Amino acid sequence: MFLKRILYYLNPATLFTPSDGDRKMRFMNGVNRFSIFVFLICLVVMIVRALRH
Repeated sequence: MFLKRILYYLNPATLFTPSDGDRKMRFMNGVNRFSIFVFLICLVVMIVRALRH
């Protein structure tokens, strides 16, 4: 159930759907999603670099 919520949150198809809440909350959720995506990309890059050496 927890993993299902995280996958829904990170799903690019649900990224631009209108959410319930005010403008500040939607902006905060967008920033959170962006930071999680950047973190995951950096994690993949670090793993690839570690496996190359």
